[in-house]
Amino acid sequence: MRTMRVIRLVVHVGTRQPVLVLGEADGERCLPVFLRRPQADVIAVGPRGAEDPLLPQDVLVPVLRGLGHRLDGAELTELTDGVFSAVLVLDGDTRVAVLPSDALAVAVRERLPIAVAEDILDAVGQPVEEVFPNGTGAPAQQQVEEFRSFLDGVTPDDFGAPGR
Repeated sequence: MRTMRVIRLVVHVGTRQPVLVLGEADGERCLPVFLRRPQADVIAVGPRGAEDPLLPQDVLVPVLRGLGHRLDGAELTELTDGVFSAVLVLDGDTRVAVLPSDALAVAVRERLPIAVAEDILDAVGQPVEEVFPNGTGAPAQQQVEEFRSFLDGVTPDDFGAPGR
């Protein structure tokens, strides 16, 4: 598993579908993940602050704590026919299958680690410099334009072809 960071949330020009771009925390690859709209809206709100009103995903952590569990992170575990599988990691070693969009929304809101299986990155990860030629430190608007340009040539189906 590779630890990831959130680079940017954008909208695919052709499909109008939200896309979360994850980048390796200590590497050169990034991974676009197409999301469902409600979860993208949660991710767009960002990490939960102490004074923020609770969103539906925010009740998960207090419920788990009340049951004596700890939520440790989210993992994208597989890519099958262009569809990601994901889990939430509880208590260090318990994995509960959830929709990838939900796993990512909870992880962003709770500032939890996000990890991606190495074989997913090997199959469909993209070099950050190809997606963001001016780097992820460039002004946000410039990054968004560069990523939109990249997305103009891809569809969700492109993420099912190994060896890219």
